[in-house]
Amino acid sequence: MRSVENQSITGSGVIISEDGESEEMKTFVENYRGNLSIQHVTQQDIGWRKNAALNNAIRNSKQPYLVFIDGDCVLHPKFIEEHLQRSNENQILAGRRVKLGPKFSTRLRRDGSVNRITSRFVQQIPLHMIDGASFIEEGVYSKVLARLKQSKTLKGCNFSCYRSALQAINGFDENYELPAVGEDTDLDWRFEGLGFEIKSVRHLAVQYHLHHKEGWQDVRENLAYMKEKMGRQEFVAKNGLT
Repeated sequence: MRSVENQSITGSGVIISEDGESEEMKTFVENYRGNLSIQHVTQQDIGWRKNAALNNAIRNSKQPYLVFIDGDCVLHPKFIEEHLQRSNENQILAGRRVKLGPKFSTRLRRDGSVNRITSRFVQQIPLHMIDGASFIEEGVYSKVLARLKQSKTLKGCNFSCYRSALQAINGFDENYELPAVGEDTDLDWRFEGLGFEIKSVRHLAVQYHLHHKEGWQDVRENLAYMKEKMGRQEFVAKNGLT
């Protein structure tokens, strides 16, 4: 949240869409004293239902343009600016993220000067290598690299689009009951199937993913379900926003 507060351009508000109803998040929102307008959306905790939570966020949004991030990510100071300046009704903007190691993640969680740490990321690349970070190059903000190294693969933690584009594909498919694939890869081909272009904001909308233990590994079930839908050319989710 601190990294969102310190953006070069601020958005119109933040929706925290929680897959659950935790007292910790409720207490955080009630005691928040920052400069952001926060809307807190919850749902019953009956298992992994991230896609339902994402659809809840879309339904509760008041603005025409939406930027999606995950709760375990820290943003580069120009993250929102880069997304908003490149917004296009026919495009989906797709960024990447560096996966930080445990020591640097702890520093980010404790340090109040998020901008200072993210601005020094390049100087500290040797430390990231020792700390076991992965996709280190994705943490470099560079307009030159952005032109040379484009990526058109959508990541659920770093993408943006007009709400109308999400309405066209009927949002996230809530039939996915396991993490991964359903909140990003599935959107990729459905957007393109309806004529939207996936546009890279790699090395522009830079994001730092905090280290934590992975809670899943096997994505075969989700991939099999997605393959079935692709065979039917099911670009519009049957169990989505509506």
